[in-house]
Amino acid sequence: DMMDLEKERGITIKLQPCRMSYTLNGKPYILNLIDTPGHVDFSYEVSRSLAAVEGAVLLVDVIQGVQAQTLANLEMAKKQNLVIIPVINKVDLPQASVEGISGLSRVEEAKKELAAVLDVEEKDILDISAKKGMNVEKVLEAIVEKIPAPSPRESGEKPFRALIFDSEYDAYKGVIAYVRIVDGQVKNNQEIYLMAAKAEAKIKELGYFKPELSAQVVLSEGEIGYIATGVKEPGLIKVGDTITELNVEVKPLSGYKEAKPVLFVSVYPDNSDKYGLLRESLSKLKLNDPSLHFEPEHKELFGQGFRCGFLGSLHLEITIERLRREFDIDLIIFSPSVVYKIIDRSNKEILIYSSADWPEFSQIERIEEPYVKLEIITFSDYLGDVMGVLEEFHGEYLDTEYLGSNKVFLTYRISLREIISGFYDKLMAATHGYASMNYEILGYEKSDLVKLEILVAGKKEEAFSKIVLSEEAYQEARKLLKKIKEVLPPQQFSVALQGLLGGRIIARETIRSRGKDVIAPLYGGDYTRKRKLLEKQKKGKKKLKERAQIKIPNDVYLKVLK
Repeated sequence: DMMDLEKERGITIKLQPCRMSYTLNGKPYILNLIDTPGHVDFSYEVSRSLAAVEGAVLLVDVIQGVQAQTLANLEMAKKQNLVIIPVINKVDLPQASVEGISGLSRVEEAKKELAAVLDVEEKDILDISAKKGMNVEKVLEAIVEKIPAPSPRESGEKPFRALIFDSEYDAYKGVIAYVRIVDGQVKNNQEIYLMAAKAEAKIKELGYFKPELSAQVVLSEGEIGYIATGVKEPGLIKVGDTITELNVEVKPLSGYKEAKPVLFVSVYPDNSDKYGLLRESLSKLKLNDPSLHFEPEHKELFGQGFRCGFLGSLHLEITIERLRREFDIDLIIFSPSVVYKIIDRSNKEILIYSSADWPEFSQIERIEEPYVKLEIITFSDYLGDVMGVLEEFHGEYLDTEYLGSNKVFLTYRISLREIISGFYDKLMAATHGYASMNYEILGYEKSDLVKLEILVAGKKEEAFSKIVLSEEAYQEARKLLKKIKEVLPPQQFSVALQGLLGGRIIARETIRSRGKDVIAPLYGGDYTRKRKLLEKQKKGKKKLKERAQIKIPNDVYLKVLK
């Protein structure tokens, strides 16, 4: 994990390639490794990595066991026909050897679960401690013995072809493409051709990942490395593109299926002068995160900005944080929304990406929203709590399966809107972190939705607007106003927070003014002296309230969003 965010949060966000030299029985081997994330929001990182390799090590935490992401990623690996080596990690933990209700230790239970999922013998599953180095050499031996090496060919027999599976931007070297060399070889300073972009370039540098960039003279077939293209336009280098030699007729590689965003957020710079910087930053970030989608949009109050598409709420949170840290941009972020479909009175279908696009009530004939099939794996001890959370979020029960003696695999049908509104946090709290989830889109269904608007000091704040179920509008308004009240700094005058539904106020909170004790200097005397000062203060606050405009700090938007 190379990013500061990864180290701080203890999660993998980006795929990371690394070249490793290994000697087995006196014979040297080169292993081209790619470490991938496990969270559902970063599944596109996994799918791209799987298309660039011959095999996969399926790593399972002995305490967590098989999770929903394990099954989803395993399915992707099977579609690529990869050799799969099952490994159970963290067997050094004290809890790993404790016997459960079934009479088996956690290691034995995890092996049983994994063997059932993979349809293999339990003896074929390796148990290791990566922290202490226990049995790690067995994993490396299994990689060498079971995963096939790229078939060697005579150098120059086939023209050079490479698949771009990731990229990043460097101010001096231009776009750096992470590549898997599929055919032939490529040398430094060679002229290359990007097939999808139809662009020519000259290599500035190439090499391996160790995991830092290590410059070399040549990259050959089967190797994973990087090519500094010198291209300064981020839009020209696309993940899934084929790099080949100049003036050579070859067939492009199959590339990748493009990731489809499920969550949309309007993002605006805090200063309209920074629009160009935001556009450039998003272009550079998309190089490193091809699942990020963005397109320009305009709002009257905020000027020019972008509508950004994400794979989930964690993906959104990480991307916003990266924009702030890596590009030093302060942002205004609107409430996240899924894509709704509205059929108007003239039977025309309108796609709604944010609450700002919501039409007048009189124009709406029917509203549809996306539903997903949600899969959750947790320990059977937490089954009642998990079902309680799903009931709270209007989940519809579909199926239950048991994995081993103490694990359940639940399948529910639920609105995608519910999942993005704090569902994951509630699920983790209910299971003390011992749950995992995965979901896939089923399609659109009719729903009774309304637009909830928020007024701050009588002024509509579009960034806080939200699409909610009609029957829950009052509760949502109360909840949202309380959250804003907690995080919005107090002013010199009282501030009214109001929830508006169809032109009618349905909820209210008041932020008390930040008071100054004007009578503190007085040390006695007639009460009228105090009264005079208090009346003067009251008039001043009234004047200030009439004239003042509240500037909401940018971090308030993110706190409310979270």
